[in-house]
Amino acid sequence: MADSAASLAEVETSFQKFAVHGDTKATGKEMNNKNFAKLCKDCRITDGKNVTTTDVDIVFSKVKAKTARVITFEQFKQALAELAPKRFKGKSQEESLQQMHGLIAGKEPANVGVTKVAKAGAVDRLTDTSKYTGSHKERFDDSGKGKGKGGREEMADTSGYVGAYKGSGTYDDKVKEA
Repeated sequence: MADSAASLAEVETSFQKFAVHGDTKATGKEMNNKNFAKLCKDCRITDGKNVTTTDVDIVFSKVKAKTARVITFEQFKQALAELAPKRFKGKSQEESLQQMHGLIAGKEPANVGVTKVAKAGAVDRLTDTSKYTGSHKERFDDSGKGKGKGGREEMADTSGYVGAYKGSGTYDDKVKEA
């Protein structure tokens, strides 16, 4: 009986972890139907044959209060007691409930199927500035950083001197000598 008490504490810890999963406002004391279904799927209570997702939804609706949308840990234990004989056919109620606790104990919500950033070879190849040619090559410095407007346009010399004048910047020197 001592191992079942420890097992029940682990089940409660798993209940709390699944209860707060995906909900920033959740306290961990109550679980909604979505998280209950996720717990059943992640802990392999739903096997697709004996216990389906429909069974899980029906049991959730049975144990929750009429107007409530969430279940407490006590109601969660009731739900497990209802699902256990279905999941482990041919075993006693107590034995199937212990196996059910064994499935849940120590589990956390899995993040399988969460979208990750795509790292495609095509994107890397297209954004590698060292492979640019022609006029596009002029837009980046040696480190690959863009030059901004200076790399895109021919910047006109607006210093005030005539285009091909060789003595640019010598006016101040001549004025000082005089």
